[in-house]
Amino acid sequence: MQAFFVIAYIVLMVVIGLYFSRRKVHDDTDFIVAGRSLSTLVLTATLLATFVGSGSIVGGASFVFQHGPGAAIFFFAGTPIAALVVYFLLAQKMRRSRATTIPGLIEERFGPTARSIASLIILLAYVGIVSYQFTGAGQALNLAFGLPVWQGVLIAAAIMIGLATMGGLVSVAYTDYLSAIIIFGSMLIAAPIVLTRLGGLGDMMDALPATHHTLLGGLSPWQALGYFLPLFLLILGDQNLFQRFAAARDPATAKKAAMGLVIASIACTSLIVLLVCATRVMFPDITPSTAMMTLAREGLPTVVGGLLLASLVALLLTTGNSYLLSASASLTQDILGGLLKLDIPARKALLVNRLTVVGLGILAWVLGAFFPSVLAMQMYSYGMYGAAITPVFLAALLWPRATPAGALSAMIVGGVVTLVWEIALGKPMGWNSVLVAMPLAAVTLIGVSLASRPRVAVESPSV
Repeated sequence: MQAFFVIAYIVLMVVIGLYFSRRKVHDDTDFIVAGRSLSTLVLTATLLATFVGSGSIVGGASFVFQHGPGAAIFFFAGTPIAALVVYFLLAQKMRRSRATTIPGLIEERFGPTARSIASLIILLAYVGIVSYQFTGAGQALNLAFGLPVWQGVLIAAAIMIGLATMGGLVSVAYTDYLSAIIIFGSMLIAAPIVLTRLGGLGDMMDALPATHHTLLGGLSPWQALGYFLPLFLLILGDQNLFQRFAAARDPATAKKAAMGLVIASIACTSLIVLLVCATRVMFPDITPSTAMMTLAREGLPTVVGGLLLASLVALLLTTGNSYLLSASASLTQDILGGLLKLDIPARKALLVNRLTVVGLGILAWVLGAFFPSVLAMQMYSYGMYGAAITPVFLAALLWPRATPAGALSAMIVGGVVTLVWEIALGKPMGWNSVLVAMPLAAVTLIGVSLASRPRVAVESPSV
């Protein structure tokens, strides 16, 4: 019965994608930034669905299951805190920019070479993020239908690639809107059901392991910080965020949606933490990354569990769509059009965007073989972006003294240190790479900028 809800929701998403691909997508502007038409409510929903995908319901659930609700504060707090910074400092600046990608905005301040390097780093990070959406959705389909995980991953990849190819951001935004409503509704209904079953919040907390009663859940302070920073830094300079603000009707709409994300993310992640803690008590021997899906499948009444499972699958699918679209925008606009100087005719731009979505989706599927753990892949991808892109992006918007030499040096240092720390050195001391790569990149940006000559008469982009 629960499988029916999953199938029905996937079919509904495909129908929505087909509708928007035929009615609303006429050129690459419609495909990439939804014709700059999104309202505050739809924009808030698509922001929430993007940042509460596999990273929260698979990677985040795994973290909470292993370390408890105290440590979860460090893991999840990055989203609302970063969204607050965006609300006060960045949202309207993002919307006013003429660029539709982060590398395009970086070029306005630091030149075409900086744009090329930024776009390559974004592709490395975003293909990794898409890859763990495939893995998370494959696990969900395994629980829903009993499929082998590898088959679930293939099916999930095909659906994500197909949906992203059809309707672009406009279809993703409206399926996100529907998914956000259902995920909130199903979690709100599920919470009192599981608390009643466990004898209340106090009894549930008492039943958790002793390490789960501590603030850090067995982690060192540096390890806890290493889980906070990747998501915080990703959101501060995330191209998905930038792309969605570019899709807003106006700068005021973008700013309102940033505050909407603050409120909605706190509510949503609080419910996730509560439900995962309940799952830890009810099903202590399961694979941690499947906590939310196991609860939906085995710990709730059929209808509520079916709705929750369907919305979990939907969030995984739409988050994958979002990052595929964003990576496609960087590939077509920043690498093909910027670095390689290819002149893509307007009538072919939409087709090229769709073909790049397919190619990047296949690459993401291949990458998944190298990072079998969703949490490991998540920390690598977020860390790469947060160390190499976010400091330069923030400098482009907020620090007039930053120079092209400083920006180029910071991106190279951030990207190289992330790869060396994660892959060559194997994460010494259990620290995520962002703890080392981001400070080095920031120091490099500041030091080289102060030691080099700024571009003449350059202002923050379109502020």
